[in-house]
Amino acid sequence: MYNLFYDKAFVYRDKGIADSAFFYFNKAKDLFVQQKDSLGAAKCLVNMGMISTDKSDFFGAQELSLNALSYFDMKDDSAYTYIRYNFNNLGRATHQLEDYEDAIKFFDSAIQFSKDSSATRIILNNKAKSFEVLKQYSKALKIYDLVLKDTSENKIEYARVLTNISHTKWLQDSNFNAVPNYLKALRIRIEAKDLWGQNSSYSHLSDYYTEKRRDSAFIYALKMYHTAKTLNSGNDQLYALQKLIRVSPITETKKYFDTYQKLNDTLQTARLKAKNQFALIRYNTEKHKADYLKAHAENIQKQNDILRRNIAVGVLAASLIIGYWWYRKRKKGLQQEKELEVKNTEIKYVKKIHDRVANKVYQVMSEVENTQKLDRDTLLDKLEVLYNISRDISYEVQELNMEKNYVQQLSKMLKSYESNAVGITTVGNEDELWEGVSDAAKFEIYYIIQELLTNMRKHSRADSVLLKFHRDDSGITISYLDNGVGMREESKKNGLTNTENRIKLIRGTITFDSTQENEFKIGISFPLS
Repeated sequence: MYNLFYDKAFVYRDKGIADSAFFYFNKAKDLFVQQKDSLGAAKCLVNMGMISTDKSDFFGAQELSLNALSYFDMKDDSAYTYIRYNFNNLGRATHQLEDYEDAIKFFDSAIQFSKDSSATRIILNNKAKSFEVLKQYSKALKIYDLVLKDTSENKIEYARVLTNISHTKWLQDSNFNAVPNYLKALRIRIEAKDLWGQNSSYSHLSDYYTEKRRDSAFIYALKMYHTAKTLNSGNDQLYALQKLIRVSPITETKKYFDTYQKLNDTLQTARLKAKNQFALIRYNTEKHKADYLKAHAENIQKQNDILRRNIAVGVLAASLIIGYWWYRKRKKGLQQEKELEVKNTEIKYVKKIHDRVANKVYQVMSEVENTQKLDRDTLLDKLEVLYNISRDISYEVQELNMEKNYVQQLSKMLKSYESNAVGITTVGNEDELWEGVSDAAKFEIYYIIQELLTNMRKHSRADSVLLKFHRDDSGITISYLDNGVGMREESKKNGLTNTENRIKLIRGTITFDSTQENEFKIGISFPLS
């Protein structure tokens, strides 16, 4: 039967207007159901599922594709193409949700309904990818070799399979030289003007050279980024930027990191918007159905007094059960709150002792060690401060005076950790940086940096430290870099765990990176308000 909504959906789909296409496929599905056209309804659900997968709504895609199966007649040959599409889409969405075993099962089902050799090769390629992620490389290579035999006449497809085979062999054996095949596939793709294929080649080449030749890895990552921009592929731009952040010169790393953050925020917003739109479309449709059924049920209920009395009794019983359950749960919750309050109090005082006494003691030790002529009265004053802090540990006494110049206090603390053996360089610690920042945030940041420098002196064996402060509309970021050996596990369990607790108090984040030899990085960020 003719369905105007179905035709309009394809018009929007071909124009790339996904939300409108989804809306009309949904309306077309309801009309097909009214017309008792099961195949038409199934085809609409298949297309809705594929749109959801393309927009990264993988759970929604699974639900729609599984729903489509109930409308298909598995014995109808004319439906095989759409059944194949549906199972392949289920496999793709399930793969993205990292359920690779079930993804393989869905791809096998798609192959059963595939009567087209080129379509079968695509599904086999997807299946091999799942085996590859599961590190079952032999199974993946067996499939790729099978596909390669049938791709001799299709250069683009041949390049794709050749790249996948080389990549899998490299994953299987890190000494395997995948470059010749990568470059061969890249030449084919350039000749065929296959930008998506070129994007893939640059990605694989960058990954291969990351640990071997970082300059080459950087060049290919940059080519991937430019190609992804030409394709207007946000996801591939993100992948390329991740590679650039990893292999770029340190002077350019922040530029790529800032670009990555802005793009990632934009894509996340777009994905969330798409998911919400799709969910709202389906919700409104189901709500109309639910309202109709509810009205119908109420009419029946009014006509049946006995049923109403039974329902009333049931509701009363359920209320009593729920009330008793709520009372028990509330009682248990109050007890847990008491226990948590005691625990938080303990943590509070441990934190005070660590920050107010331990770090201050180490700071004074550092000054004594690095000051050739230390005035005895000055030292006694500092020890008296320590004594007062220890004596008043149960009070909210702050060593840091927020009425004084914060920049100078912070600089003075940083200076106390310098010595002939350790140089500390700061960039951006200026009055403008801290304008409008709350005293609470300044307080926490002061002690976080003090803790980092204490751990540096005690554990890292670094002789050079760089602290960079930067402010933008979203907040303040602090980059810490030293050339030491990083942190030991026990140090993180103690002091550095405390810094993570502190940064959470001001809704910030802190990340530790000691993967590079002789280089330890820490990133701190927090909002202005």
